[in-house]
Amino acid sequence: MFTPHRKRLAVSALLGTALLAVPVTAHATAAPAAARGGGVGAPAAVGLDDPVKKDIAMQIVSSAENSSLNWKAQYKYIEDIGDGRGYTGGIIGFCSGTHDMLELVQYYTDIKPGNVLAKYLPALKKVDGSDSHAGLDPNFTKDWAKAAVDSDFKKAQDHERDRVYFNPAVSQGKADGVGVLGQFTYYDAIVMHGDGTDSTSFRNIRKRALSKAKPPSQGGNETTWLNAFLDARVWAMKQEEAHSDTSRVDTAQRVWVKKGNFNLNTPLDWKVYGDSYHIG
Repeated sequence: MFTPHRKRLAVSALLGTALLAVPVTAHATAAPAAARGGGVGAPAAVGLDDPVKKDIAMQIVSSAENSSLNWKAQYKYIEDIGDGRGYTGGIIGFCSGTHDMLELVQYYTDIKPGNVLAKYLPALKKVDGSDSHAGLDPNFTKDWAKAAVDSDFKKAQDHERDRVYFNPAVSQGKADGVGVLGQFTYYDAIVMHGDGTDSTSFRNIRKRALSKAKPPSQGGNETTWLNAFLDARVWAMKQEEAHSDTSRVDTAQRVWVKKGNFNLNTPLDWKVYGDSYHIG
């Protein structure tokens, strides 16, 4: 069973290139222990970009997006879930209506000209910003599945996930002085909401949180900051019916913040949409 996917409404290149609200060139890493509010263990020595932590992040996101911890099985996933964003596909839910699927197929074609999806580029450009399937049906989903067995298409999905979502989230998290858990909360938010200019985008969720608290890099307490960020995230989710179930925050991220698990150490137990998950 597939859960309700999200997706950003912004459809411009802002998704991939916009700078976040605070320069991501800062080199703050984990917050000082005094700012953490009595968390578990020592300050995080690694970031979410550590390969082990990154895999954990992908599993957690997949539990919400695909009701499965097996995120590597999602390269071939594609369907229209009726959220007004056209086709949703791949490991991060690239959408034909929100520009990132177009950029993915363009990048795939750049590294592998003549691939099975290249012929759909004109149609993807035309449907960008809408839920239309014009020029995609009836064979786009079949060809997507064919492409998904190609290691180059998998690499393309990984590349675009990192470029548009993962790397900006981690960079902003490090600039804000939050640990692995905080970087994950940013990543999950940017995956769902994107980083466009609308009020529910990642940058504006963060801006809303800044009106209530300060991140550790500005002398704030990490627990207080993450709760303010998650409060703002829940507000953003409730602005759209498709996102109104906030369990991915309430019974997952909020639980880890309360426990002070700032390094996102295993074992991890959480619930999303009523389903229970465990990483040992």
